[in-house]
Amino acid sequence: MPTYDYKCKACEHEMEAFHSMSADPLKDCPACGKPELKRQIGPGAGLLFKGSGFYQTDYRSDSYKKAAKEESGSAKKETSSKESSSKESSSKESSPKESKPSTPPAKASS
Repeated sequence: MPTYDYKCKACEHEMEAFHSMSADPLKDCPACGKPELKRQIGPGAGLLFKGSGFYQTDYRSDSYKKAAKEESGSAKKETSSKESSSKESSSKESSPKESKPSTPPAKASS
């Protein structure tokens, strides 16, 4: 239920009232008793987030969560296969190239 601001036109008394949106606005001023009370137009309370945090994915449907899990699982598989293939290719590149065998040093004659 919202809080409404009221101001009396006769005595300038200002007050707040807490009632439902479907309730009729108050008319009688509690200070002077005249029916000159008017509801004020205010900026509103805005959006208040209380608690440890608010995340866009907090209120997702179960079907969305399942699809996201499947997608992230397949993405992990693709990433791991890419990593293993890149490791294989880098190990091939870093292996020593074949070269002619060097001749053993000559034995010194004594």
